[in-house]
Amino acid sequence: MRVLLVEDDPMIGEAVKRGLGLEGFAVDWVQDGRQAELAIANGVYELVLLDLGLPRKDGLALLKELRRRGIAVPVLVATARDALSDRIEGLNAGADDYLVKPFHLEELVARVRALLRRNQGRANPEIECGALRLNPVTHQALLRGTPIELSAKEFALLHALVEKPGAVLSREQLEEKLYGWGDEVGSNAVEVHIHNLRRKLGADAIRNIRGVGYRVETVE
Repeated sequence: MRVLLVEDDPMIGEAVKRGLGLEGFAVDWVQDGRQAELAIANGVYELVLLDLGLPRKDGLALLKELRRRGIAVPVLVATARDALSDRIEGLNAGADDYLVKPFHLEELVARVRALLRRNQGRANPEIECGALRLNPVTHQALLRGTPIELSAKEFALLHALVEKPGAVLSREQLEEKLYGWGDEVGSNAVEVHIHNLRRKLGADAIRNIRGVGYRVETVE
């Protein structure tokens, strides 16, 4: 899952980026509204975590501009503006959720996951694909009821495939979901993760659509 963090406080930004990273998210961090605007235009993010008191362009103005342009990426506002009128204005401007600082990282992660589920039309945190079940909250994967050990990147890649059953994702799309700015990405990193997943799930679990990308098959 690729998340854009828009936060101008270095201490908060570092803590949130590290915390979300430990939960398996690929996080890009910008510190002003103009940088956020340019980053969001790339269309690679599944959620934006937005402070309001930003330099160069206020977060509320950025949010209104995104919605005016029809950009529907989920936005979780995390800000020190705690007045009822501020919360109402943020939600009416198009925020999907509103969290007041200071907050606990555990609550932030839970809200991020809830927004992503809602955006995907799911209520249950678990994702099923035949005999395979994934729980993004616990990072647990079960095959026919038996836990399987997956690395963080293997879990993230498998999650990206099973959340859109039948969809074919290119190597570039998978890299965008797994890696943030500054991450070192080997030229065959995705292929290595796919190989490891096939070894653990079965050779036919992930199909290579030649010249297009990868698709998960229903695991029996």
